[in-house]
Amino acid sequence: MPELPEVETVLRGISPFMEGNEIEYAEVNRPDLRKPFPINLAKRLKNRKINFLHRRSKYILIDLSDGETLIMHLGMSGRILISQNVTGNFHHNSSHTQKHDHFILHLKDNHMVTFNDPRRFGVIDLLETKSLEISSMLSHIGPEPLSNRFNEEYFINVMRGKKTNIKSALLDQRLVAGLGNIYACEALFRAGISPKRQAFSISHKRLGFLVPIIKEILTEAISSGGSSLRDFRNSAGGLGYFQHKFEVYGRENQNCYNTQCTRKIKRIIQAGRSSFYCGNCQR
Repeated sequence: MPELPEVETVLRGISPFMEGNEIEYAEVNRPDLRKPFPINLAKRLKNRKINFLHRRSKYILIDLSDGETLIMHLGMSGRILISQNVTGNFHHNSSHTQKHDHFILHLKDNHMVTFNDPRRFGVIDLLETKSLEISSMLSHIGPEPLSNRFNEEYFINVMRGKKTNIKSALLDQRLVAGLGNIYACEALFRAGISPKRQAFSISHKRLGFLVPIIKEILTEAISSGGSSLRDFRNSAGGLGYFQHKFEVYGRENQNCYNTQCTRKIKRIIQAGRSSFYCGNCQR
């Protein structure tokens, strides 16, 4: 599933084409994805101006005129692609509707914004902008890991008394927004913390040390365009390349990146997800 860096990469790719533009009309090619599309979605989007795009956790939020926000979540296999009609020729992707192009925005400057989702685990919704923070999708989500709200004091406080392993705690969206399996594994390796450690048992000093490492990992991944594993592509159809910088994720039985270590990377299953770590460097 695309994580925060991948969603941020898509957001940065589509924003220049969409902000300040207008929706000429929308195509809704099926009744639902993971949940039903809003009633009369195409009609409600017609001729709406796009004011601003931003992200909350793994959701892309598109603020429209008349006080509503279009919400997109990529799910497991969703992609948002940009194409442009110039004298009948489309750039970035084909002008013809492809299989799994479930939702398309036709903009007034001849750009198209296509939501393609083979597995249909994505979400598209339309809500009042003022109600976003109390909506069922966003109300439970914790602070953004790259924001000032996610700091050492906050992190130490929420982990105090947390009787679960630190890896599962990092994936809890109520505690920190958008951090997923890949980047939790990578951050724990850099911090030298075993994913098996109970969160409450980790010293305040080591928890505090983990905060800037999480920020560092995510910033590096965004700069690399995210990680392309299986389905992820950016808005132009290209691949991210942070996967070439993985130190533990997906490296089971390979040598540890620490040149002073002779161990190999292990893989265990935690809460149904694979955790990769070095049993020697991470305690």
